Amino acid sequence: MISRRTVTTFLGAGLLLSGCAPGDAPGSAGRSVPRTPKAPSIALEAVAGKALPTVSPTPQQIRRTGPDLPVPRLVDILTAEGADPRCADIVGQALRRAGAADVRVSPVGSAPRSPRPLTVVLGNAAAPPMAGMLQRSRAFSAGPLPPEGYQITAGSLGGRTAVLLAGADDDGVFYAAQTFAQLAGDRRIAGATVVDHPAMPLRGVVEGFYGKPWTHQERMDQIAFFGSVKLNTYLYAPKDDPYERDRWRDPYPARQARELAELARHAAAHHVRFTYVLSPGKSIGYNDAGDRKALTGKLRFLYDLGIKDFALAFDDVHPLPVWNSAADLARYGTVSEQAAAAAQSDLTNRVQREFADRHPGVRPLQFVPTQYSDLADSPYKKTLRRTLDSRVKVWWTGADVVPTSITSGQARRAADVWGHDVLLWDNYPTNDYDRAAGRLLLAPYDKRTPELGEHLGGLALNPMNQASASKIAEFTGADYAWNPRAYRPADSWRAAAAYLTGGNQQTTRALLVFLDTQHLAPSWSDAPWQPPAPALKARLDAVERSWRAGRKDRAVAALRAQVDALAQAPGRIRQGVTDPGFVTEAKPWLDALTLWAQALRHTCEALELRSSGRSTQATRSFTAAADVARQASAIRTLPGATRPQGTVKIADGVLDTFIQRAPQLT
Repeated sequence: MISRRTVTTFLGAGLLLSGCAPGDAPGSAGRSVPRTPKAPSIALEAVAGKALPTVSPTPQQIRRTGPDLPVPRLVDILTAEGADPRCADIVGQALRRAGAADVRVSPVGSAPRSPRPLTVVLGNAAAPPMAGMLQRSRAFSAGPLPPEGYQITAGSLGGRTAVLLAGADDDGVFYAAQTFAQLAGDRRIAGATVVDHPAMPLRGVVEGFYGKPWTHQERMDQIAFFGSVKLNTYLYAPKDDPYERDRWRDPYPARQARELAELARHAAAHHVRFTYVLSPGKSIGYNDAGDRKALTGKLRFLYDLGIKDFALAFDDVHPLPVWNSAADLARYGTVSEQAAAAAQSDLTNRVQREFADRHPGVRPLQFVPTQYSDLADSPYKKTLRRTLDSRVKVWWTGADVVPTSITSGQARRAADVWGHDVLLWDNYPTNDYDRAAGRLLLAPYDKRTPELGEHLGGLALNPMNQASASKIAEFTGADYAWNPRAYRPADSWRAAAAYLTGGNQQTTRALLVFLDTQHLAPSWSDAPWQPPAPALKARLDAVERSWRAGRKDRAVAALRAQVDALAQAPGRIRQGVTDPGFVTEAKPWLDALTLWAQALRHTCEALELRSSGRSTQATRSFTAAADVARQASAIRTLPGATRPQGTVKIADGVLDTFIQRAPQLT
């Protein structure tokens, strides 16, 4: 057996060739490695004109420090403390996709006697022998990594290659493996050094919508997806699960209990915190001994299933809860904002002391208040600020139920008003309200200040009834939450599309055409906060300008190209998107897009006929376009699949407007 000391010396010597001078950060020359998540920096460099692969979420620092390293047929993976089997699986699968034929996995302490041409070592940075390797490598920061942080470097030694993946903790090792999978491909590993960590401690998704809850298999798929994009939290809070809200006292039936236990295990394996949100607010007696016992009993039942994170939710009992027991009236008096807050605070504090503090592994509770949006102070908030256990984290939806933007000032004000660690429950891309009827919300996460993490403890996106379609917003939201200062919505949007197509460029282009038709994001009360079909609108506006300027042939040619893109998109999406759930969920919208493309084709034909002086034939084509547009406008969402039901919207305000206006172009 090769000794641990020999392995350390071998790898340390190889990694010294990574190209950083002693004491330099792996970012720009002379720039120190950021010590906290609040001071990220980004360095992207190319050697000999070769750019590094795109990594999502964007790392805090990624730099090319040498040429790409070849992936040989035979590879060793050595695992140290902190590298669970899934980490090794991720790295092994990436190496096989990159061309390795035989990947051997061994603990560092029992490394094979004959090292292979490529060795990948992964483990906790503080655990021997990783700490020794880091000390010998000039490519790494001497300072400690923040929680969930990691470092990657690649170097060469006499024809052999070595890659080191070191995490600040077990989560960091897992995230290093995820990034490595994006650096490996096409028989090469990018010659890069990465120093990375998240800007926000909590990054997740809350299944908190009304309407049909996700299925068990959809949740399993989502949780695996969350881990792959470095989201670390899943909150279980479907409004239409009776055992979460209306029948909160009752334990789950056996089958559903088994599913929850499986979800908890699955989440842990993917480094995702399964958080159960219990919503007793409509019927609980706050000062009723029986209800208090029922509440802790339900949480204990869930704990025994393997769930270790909990939230108590008192949302959607507007404007104030009613007392459900004489004991509440006797204790708190007439219902008021102060009385409601006092009752909720007393109950939450009791649960924190009598349940959370007494069960190993349970983190401090999270709390969803009745007044969960806006920034105004109130007697309710003042009472909670004063009485709620300081360890409890408070969820807030922004300055509105569906905020059009969130500024640094708003986030700072929220932290001040609540006086607790505040988390953002962001109601995007949920489509369970009237203004979202008939829509898939597929625009990228946007209009949130890069400084959000300086004032809030994290964020969770509330998705759509359509689980797979929600991945577009979830992917971009994960990118934002990890590194807000480097976040570019359009770039992240394209990366999300590529994720769903397995990187196929033709299908990715088709999917982006479709996503553009679903770009509009409505608000709760005002104008949309994301515009409808911005790319399509720009092209149709250009067609109209060319026509009015007398360049009619150019206008028709450009319109024909747009027709082809729209017409081809549904078929390519159905054949090429790797997530079958997306195709199933999007079926009404893809069907409608096919018809809208036909309507636009008739419009294009009509304009071409008009430009050649054939007015009668042009009128018939305009009429055909209007007829097909009416058919497209009549397609409805899948019954029972979304709430509320509605007619399907496709680039509304853009595509329909152009088709209606086109007959007036002369």
